[in-house]
Amino acid sequence: MELKNNTDVTLPLIETMILNVRGVQVMLDRDLSKLYGVETRRLNEQVKRNLERFPLEFCFQLTEVECQNLMSQNATSSWGGLRKMPYAFTEQGVAMLSTVLKSETAVKASIQIMKAFVSMRHLIASNAHIFQRMDTIEHYQRELLLHQTQTDHQIEDIFKRLDQENTVPDQGIFYQGQIFDAYTFASDLIKSAKTRIILIDNYIDESVLLMLSKRQDGVSALIMTHKITNTLKLDLSRQQQQYPPIDVQETQSYHDRFLIIDDTIYHLGASLKDLGKKLFAFSRMEMPVEKLGIED
Repeated sequence: MELKNNTDVTLPLIETMILNVRGVQVMLDRDLSKLYGVETRRLNEQVKRNLERFPLEFCFQLTEVECQNLMSQNATSSWGGLRKMPYAFTEQGVAMLSTVLKSETAVKASIQIMKAFVSMRHLIASNAHIFQRMDTIEHYQRELLLHQTQTDHQIEDIFKRLDQENTVPDQGIFYQGQIFDAYTFASDLIKSAKTRIILIDNYIDESVLLMLSKRQDGVSALIMTHKITNTLKLDLSRQQQQYPPIDVQETQSYHDRFLIIDDTIYHLGASLKDLGKKLFAFSRMEMPVEKLGIED
């Protein structure tokens, strides 16, 4: 901003230069020097020569933090690269400046500045209720933000608990007639596999093949059963025309039924095709897969 003459100094212009720092209204040395028609350096030199006239309540130097705050509040970058922090003058400090600068321009500018300070005080006083309401709104906004943050944490905790509740239990019982529940339980186990599924079951039909087709891509499937019947061979050939293949091996080594998901063993009290038709129990076994005579 460049002021060509003293007539350019208007109250609205000066009011834009009045800032609030440390709870008081002030003007910066760079703005005052423009109003007084002198260099900022010369203005500050006069202040230093008359330090006894400028106590802290009249004049103080801004900190870097205060400068950054003013820059952000006024959306300006014109103060960037400052080698020295500017000085701020209160209303009393501005009045004292006119006495040390001793120029007609300074005196006239000081009068306008004093009027601007008075005008700003009247504005604040007459709109005190508005500022109070703004403070109240800001308070409630902070409270709302805090409440929202707490609510988000509570919701997150709820989802974590739900996830924990959705994990497969270590053991349990399905009663007669819980066919869909038992089917869903086995399907969820199969879908959870990341690398392999091994089913040890002496009674296999097409429903078991269909259930194993629900596994993720890239997950291998192996069925170990006591006999591969012609019906099972036919079902396998049809299944492999549409879905990833399932390996089947004959074995006479097992009486009970086991479902191995990756490296976790589940003991099943019923064949996979008969889940839910009668009461049966299941349990997860804390033992390595090798204990069942199965090698990687």
